[in-house]
Amino acid sequence: MSTVVRSAADATARGFRDLLPRREDLLSVKRHPRRDLLAGVTVAIIALPLALGYGVASGLGAAAGLTTAIVAGAIAAIFGGSNLQVSGPTGAMTVVLAPMVAAYGIGGVLTACVMAGVILIVLAATGIARYVRLIPAPVVEGFTAGIAAIIFVQQIPVMLGIPASPEQKVLAGAWQSIRGFTANPQWTGVCIAAAVAGVTLLGAHWRPKIPFSLLTIIGATIVVELTPITAPEIGALPATLAAPSFAFLELSAIPSLAWSAVTIAGICALESLLSATVADRMRGKGERHDPNRELFGQGLSNLFAPLFGGMPASAAISRTAVNVRAGAGSRLAAFTHAAGLAVIALAAAPLVAHIPLAALAGVLVATAIRMLELGVLRTFGKVSRADGVIMLVTAILTLAHDLLAAIAIGVGVAGISAIHKIAAATRAERVGHAGDIATFRLDGPLFFAVTHRLLHTFTDPHGFSAVVFRCAKVSTIDSSGALLLRDVIETLESAGKHVHLAGVREDHQRALTAVGVLPRLAATGRVHPHTPAALAAAREQLAAAA
Repeated sequence: MSTVVRSAADATARGFRDLLPRREDLLSVKRHPRRDLLAGVTVAIIALPLALGYGVASGLGAAAGLTTAIVAGAIAAIFGGSNLQVSGPTGAMTVVLAPMVAAYGIGGVLTACVMAGVILIVLAATGIARYVRLIPAPVVEGFTAGIAAIIFVQQIPVMLGIPASPEQKVLAGAWQSIRGFTANPQWTGVCIAAAVAGVTLLGAHWRPKIPFSLLTIIGATIVVELTPITAPEIGALPATLAAPSFAFLELSAIPSLAWSAVTIAGICALESLLSATVADRMRGKGERHDPNRELFGQGLSNLFAPLFGGMPASAAISRTAVNVRAGAGSRLAAFTHAAGLAVIALAAAPLVAHIPLAALAGVLVATAIRMLELGVLRTFGKVSRADGVIMLVTAILTLAHDLLAAIAIGVGVAGISAIHKIAAATRAERVGHAGDIATFRLDGPLFFAVTHRLLHTFTDPHGFSAVVFRCAKVSTIDSSGALLLRDVIETLESAGKHVHLAGVREDHQRALTAVGVLPRLAATGRVHPHTPAALAAAREQLAAAA
């Protein structure tokens, strides 16, 4: 027993070591440090308004967003599984957190974040990360479109200057704000947000390397400060990071926070692993992330960020893409992004406090619009009507219901669609006859989704005394397919037909043996390596019977 325990302990230790930083990480940092430092500074400039905006939109405040970008960004850069990934607050997390803040308060959300961190670390240790890659592209695009729509709708109350009730769903809150605005219109916030969003979008199209989101925020702040225009501002930010503390933990609320923690962990895993995959493709050159290490790094980020007052975090696809385009090649770039934001938090907190909330709303509106890649959405619709439906269903459920439920249902619909397509490719047809022998060819997978349809294909071939099933083109057989074949053979035999099998693959023999078909036919010489042998044996059997 001690040997077994020691072996298990050694395996666990090796698995844990595989999740820790490696010597190769340090070597990659030394290759192009200047390029990585420049990329990190570039991402920090882009990330500042997004971090502030997502913090405000989540209900936890701008300081929480900035703290998250610093703490989670640094930890994930060191312990994550990608050399290129940039982590921090994201739009998807904002969508999840806003109702959580209303339901459980800030302490409850931070407690759920710590729980999510633990869940992610457990998932990393179990190696489950590789299954996230199986999520179909239409589901991912539909999910992204739904998130973009929610981010846009969330900004409507901010732009209109009429806050919605935090307990309301995002659509209901936006409608309430619109009704209030029509009764007493205030155009200041609308104009600021529209100007910021418009300039950001046009500037990104004209000069994508220039941080127009930051420049427009600076411009809007200056205009508000130097003119009689009044608009709600972010408010005071702490000049330093808060000292780490566990005072926020609400241990008694852990059972009620379980689903919230699972939701946070699920969104973090999905966003982070998809972002890492995108980064690998963008970089090329054999770049490949470690999915289990990535979940481990994100788990640590979500475990420690709340200790400093931060919010749940994940990898950010938009900031990661900027990082790759800026020439990043190692983790130094992502760490520099976090360090750069820390410097800004220390040096410019009094200035940041005067940023109008409507300007941040404009940045998030522009972000939401840029997330909607209409060309990609149209492509999926053209490729397959089913893919278009899957994408639309996922987007609607994301907007109107629940993010994880949207993904689960989207994957379920995609799975049903895939099964339908695979089943349609299965063929079972009579391909010829020779004398009293009918030949059927089975082509494609013989599995549960085709059994009902194929059962009506094998009707009693009148005028024939023997039947040969050509099985060489069968790609797979499950238990339902094996039972179908057994029932068909028994039905034909009860009608007095001699049944032969030809070309049964070795990997299919187990299923057919389990249902008793193969041993019985083989015992009477009716299992053959190929069709000519089966036809010859059938003729001999019919001749002997005559």
